[in-house]
Amino acid sequence: MAIAESRSAPAPALAGEAAAPRAWRPTPLLTASAGLHVVAAAALAAAPHHWRLAAAALVGNHTVLAGAGLWPRSRLLGPNLCRFSGAAARRGEVALTFDDGPDPRVTPAVLDCLERYGVRASFFCIGRRAEAHPELVAETVRRGHRVENHSYSHPAAFPCYPPAALRREVRRAQEALARAGGVRPRWFRAPAGFRGPLLERELAAAGLHLASWTRRGFDTVSRDPGRVAGRLLKGAAGGDVLLLHDGSAARGRGGAPVVLAALPRLLDELARRGLRGVPLPLPAGAGGDVGDGDGDSDAEEETT
Repeated sequence: MAIAESRSAPAPALAGEAAAPRAWRPTPLLTASAGLHVVAAAALAAAPHHWRLAAAALVGNHTVLAGAGLWPRSRLLGPNLCRFSGAAARRGEVALTFDDGPDPRVTPAVLDCLERYGVRASFFCIGRRAEAHPELVAETVRRGHRVENHSYSHPAAFPCYPPAALRREVRRAQEALARAGGVRPRWFRAPAGFRGPLLERELAAAGLHLASWTRRGFDTVSRDPGRVAGRLLKGAAGGDVLLLHDGSAARGRGGAPVVLAALPRLLDELARRGLRGVPLPLPAGAGGDVGDGDGDSDAEEETT
């Protein structure tokens, strides 16, 4: 179905104002890390000949920080939504999320598939791709889906970026998506789910919240749509956050994106189990709803 031919009801008008900054508090790990650096500096000043011990302590600390950042569902560096609770979970709602778009060859087909099944989703878009295809972002919003922030350029070195570079990636994507879709994102997903200890402070300043996932299909590497759907469905329950890709999708036999074959299988089986795909809930305090909505946010920043 061509974009211009969609007969979906237009999405509700949403304000494009920037979200208010939220309070940032370092986690216990970050507080302990800062304290360790102070103690190591004081120890070096008092006893420089013990520099090896100080260096070993700092190397160990940075190894722990790096490990926390390479664990996408970790809360050690800050709040992180990987599933939601409340009434939406009890209703059997499952958040469908798509990363790395928009892609002019894949995103329209994903939108059409979701429309056929009558479900909505959240699309974590790359700012640079949104600038190249603003009509796809606008159409995604128009069909009732939510557009969220997945950085401006999806850099591989994102976890190592200093504060100024993180700020540029987050805010440039935020502006690009607001211009294209008319709605400012409320959620941020780090590229590949990897982040450093400095990201949460920048997200708080931008009024954004971090989201990861409960389970993923690995549809950027797997060429078997059955396996992609199977990974997402194994143990699926209300409140889960599922991850697929409408950008960077692997190609199956014949060159077709795997996500386009896996998605109908996923939606059919979710329906058979009494589960329903919805977008991510709006963060607590944002006045959001999930699915049919009860006026409250069901977002829950947790990991398992």
